[in-house]
Parts: sequence; C-alpha cells; structure tokens
Amino acid sequence: MTTHSDEHHIISYRKLTGIWLILLVLTALTVAITRIDLGGFKVAGALTIACIKAGLVIAFFMHMKYENRLLQILLFVAVVTLAIFIGFTFFDVLYR
Repeated sequence: MTTHSDEHHIISYRKLTGIWLILLVLTALTVAITRIDLGGFKVAGALTIACIKAGLVIAFFMHMKYENRLLQILLFVAVVTLAIFIGFTFFDVLYR
C-alpha cells in the first residue's frame, strides 16, 4: 500500500526545458513591454506576465500541479489574500 508521501512525480527534462524556455521568452517579452510607450498599461502588462511566470514556476518547478486539490486551494487563497493587502496599500498611497 502506497501513501501520498511515497508517490514521486518525475517530470521529464524535455518538459522542464520547455518550461524554462517559455520563462525566458516571457522575460524577454517583459523587457520589450517596458521599452514600448503604453502609458499605464505598461505596468499592468509587466505584472500580468510576471504572474504567468510565477504560476509556471509554482506549477512545474515546485510541483504544485501534482498536489492534492486542498493544498492548491490553500495556496490560491494565500496568494489572493496577499494581492488584496498589496492592493489596499496602493489605495492608501493613492488617496493621501
């Protein structure tokens, strides 16, 4: 009988290399976006790409994709809570 702790999730080097290359492309895209005059959308675009990159790292390199649903939901709640607190901080600075 195997328990959850006995299970191993082996990801192929091909898949990890592919994810790494995607991260490099997204990094280059982030640099390209900062050089284009998009006004306020420049920050939004860079942050969107950063969130996608963070999601890829968490899902594949930290193996969150292979964890049970409860742990995934708890991580999501923690990240959303952090985003809300950061948002409240920006509102405080904005309305001073």
